[in-house]
Amino acid sequence: MRLGVLDVGSNTVHLLVVDAHPGARPLPAHSHKAELRLAELLDEHGAIGPDGVDRLIATIEDALQAAEDKGCEDVLPFATSAVREATNADAVLDRVKAVTGVDLTVLTGAEEARLTFLAARRWFGWSAGRLLVLDIGGGSLEIAYGIDEEPDAAVSLPLGAGRLTAAMLPGDPPKPEDVRALRRHVRTSIARTVGEFSRFGRPDHVVATSKTFKQLARIAGAARSAEGLYVQRDLSRTSLEEWVPKLAAMTAGQRSALPGVSEGRSAQLLAGALVGEAAMDLFGVDELEICPWALREGVILRRLDHLPTD
Repeated sequence: MRLGVLDVGSNTVHLLVVDAHPGARPLPAHSHKAELRLAELLDEHGAIGPDGVDRLIATIEDALQAAEDKGCEDVLPFATSAVREATNADAVLDRVKAVTGVDLTVLTGAEEARLTFLAARRWFGWSAGRLLVLDIGGGSLEIAYGIDEEPDAAVSLPLGAGRLTAAMLPGDPPKPEDVRALRRHVRTSIARTVGEFSRFGRPDHVVATSKTFKQLARIAGAARSAEGLYVQRDLSRTSLEEWVPKLAAMTAGQRSALPGVSEGRSAQLLAGALVGEAAMDLFGVDELEICPWALREGVILRRLDHLPTD
């Protein structure tokens, strides 16, 4: 069957169309993406304003048209932290459903972490042993650890690259004192969770998902996306530590000229680098591997798990 998964995230609204059936890996057939930056459209009360809701509805309608054009049998719609944390989330969801017919499922942070972990486990297989999975989104950081398909520990922290940039890095380039303040905030937040994971022992393999980690790995020398999904891409803590001060000294425009860095995400890259560096340091990770699959694939895999096999 041809499935679409509609991801209403903090940065983008992304429709991924795949050809899938139980027992087989989902094959990507089409990708439709629009940068909406919902996390930056919240007003002073934490609500998504009327303009933001209208833009969200228009973006969803465009994605639904793309899903119809590509022959999707079903669309799995979900939303993450930007909608989840909006003070008017229920009203937004009701309006979206009334206008588009889409009933957005709002994932909790823990669900995000578990579904991303599932995708990483299926990608690397049982031989990878105990996995530690890190995912930096626009609104949150997800961390999950385990040896099975369901993680033993999974947390979501409000440390997304977009959220932190909007709240704590107003300058371009940012002021050194703002960078230091953000670094302290990130490390204090992550350090509170380390004990929850360390009691399970050291992981056998550490992996990272998300556009932020992919871009950080690319500027540190990893292979281009054009070289395919199956090329191994790694990111070392040493390389990331070398890049953080360089990114801090650059404007967003200068960062967008780096290999693999998109203009739309260049402003967020420093905050993402600070989060990635802190997570690797505090969890004692020297090197991690980039996983091509993430939350969207986890949602698809979970759906396929519940389909009849005959």
